[in-house]
Amino acid sequence: MKEGMIDSHCHLDLEPLRSILARILDEAANEGVQGFVVPGVHPDGWGGISALSAADPRIMPAYGIHPMHAGCASAEVLERLLALSAHGVAIGEIGLDPAYPVSLEQQEKVFREQLRIAVTRGLPVLVHCRKAFQRVAKILREEQAEQVGGIMHAFSGSLEMAQEFTTLGFAISVSGTVTWHNAVKPLRVARELPLEHLVLETDAPDMTPERYRGRFNRPAWIVETALRVAAVRGMSLGEVARITSGNVRRVLRL
Repeated sequence: MKEGMIDSHCHLDLEPLRSILARILDEAANEGVQGFVVPGVHPDGWGGISALSAADPRIMPAYGIHPMHAGCASAEVLERLLALSAHGVAIGEIGLDPAYPVSLEQQEKVFREQLRIAVTRGLPVLVHCRKAFQRVAKILREEQAEQVGGIMHAFSGSLEMAQEFTTLGFAISVSGTVTWHNAVKPLRVARELPLEHLVLETDAPDMTPERYRGRFNRPAWIVETALRVAAVRGMSLGEVARITSGNVRRVLRL
């Protein structure tokens, strides 16, 4: 029923997942999760992601600089990203987040530079955005990101904003937050956005589903998110798994 699911965003290169990766992948396989998109957050981690993907074809690498690390994006680092991107399925995770002690001006500069690499390479992007949705949408339009599309990672905005991003060719990613007892916006998006625009992720080791709160997240638990989406939409788990994983394949051109 859950055969061939894809976790569209998980940090398998980070601890505590990296140290027990064989077990983590076995757990996921037992739940029918057979693909893992692993995004970069800092240049120092790109080599580790490359090594993981070389060792296991189920692991699909993406390379990028998270907004919290925008300060490290020198010209040399961006040249390295341009070269490495030839071996990735996407550029990410990139975007804007005012919660971090890096100026939004610096974040925006690095976001735009990475979007230009994505457009040059013809690669989709994995976008991190919190509390800056209108600004991110404007930047995506200005940088012609609709040419490549991508995924709005762990989306926390409104249904209306989700719909705006879909017009730019972006899928909306639902994470374990949809299972939290206080979920409001993510639940509405999961229930009302056309399923053709939804993908699922864990963001492991973060964003653990409600049932396992207090423990580090893992790709096997994407099933919790899929079950919640299925419940609010009145669909079967198999349908949700099949359609959302198909959406990942389409958007990332896998």
